[in-house]
Amino acid sequence: MKQHIKDFGLITLGTLIVTVGVYFFKFPNNFCTGGVSGISVILGAVSPFLSAGGFVLLINTVLLLAGFIFIGRDFGLKTVYCSTLMSVGIYALESLFPLNAPLTTQPILELMFAILFSALGAAVLFFSDASTGGTDIIAMIIKKYASINISKALFLADFIIVMLTAFVFGIETWLFSLIGFAAKLLFVNNTLESMNLSKYCTVITSPEYEDQICDFITHTLKKTATVSSAYTGAYNGDQKSVLLVALTRKQAIHLKKFVKELDEKSFIIINNTSEISGRGFHEMV
Repeated sequence: MKQHIKDFGLITLGTLIVTVGVYFFKFPNNFCTGGVSGISVILGAVSPFLSAGGFVLLINTVLLLAGFIFIGRDFGLKTVYCSTLMSVGIYALESLFPLNAPLTTQPILELMFAILFSALGAAVLFFSDASTGGTDIIAMIIKKYASINISKALFLADFIIVMLTAFVFGIETWLFSLIGFAAKLLFVNNTLESMNLSKYCTVITSPEYEDQICDFITHTLKKTATVSSAYTGAYNGDQKSVLLVALTRKQAIHLKKFVKELDEKSFIIINNTSEISGRGFHEMV
């Protein structure tokens, strides 16, 4: 229960950070860096009937419905919660704190904060295995029904949105949006690489703890390991068991904590690996 409350708090915090960045810095300056917020800025400017916040709510609602229709049970509750919270949050901020102009007269400063809030919020959500939905829902649908590269498809869609900024808001806003898009792209690339970062663990322990550690790996972490008992310590000649196991980052933390509590004299060597191919590990996006 404590872990669920912690996860709920983190995804709420991450979503609210993104929401604040979008409403207070992107919308007033018409920064379009792609995604649902970008297309909503453009549609809000050309439509006399609905604001940018209203379009965020409308588009995310349509995408959520599409997710339920095309993805079904695999459609994550975290995505539904984050997408709904962001949409309602932006719509509420428009009523509580209406903005007729940017907060400052420094667009570069506001662009930096727009990127900072988006990056910080996305990092918190990524840590909790969540997202604000939007184009991520489109990516999930594409991944289920097509074999095309999702990263390239989303890049093309966001790039088109950024290009439309020049026709709606002029060259100056387009240039700012282009800089923001490039900064966002760098962050996304780092995030995608981080998503595929796994841990290769070597556990050196006494044979008496071998079964308990193997049981923890297979039943608690839902992974497997390669075990050898044909090792001897060089200092005192004691027999040692060595376990080789590939894990995600969170699983490696749990394994390290469990082993150290079980055997204080154990050694754990953890290496980063950018890609692991095999059952139980996701493929490159």
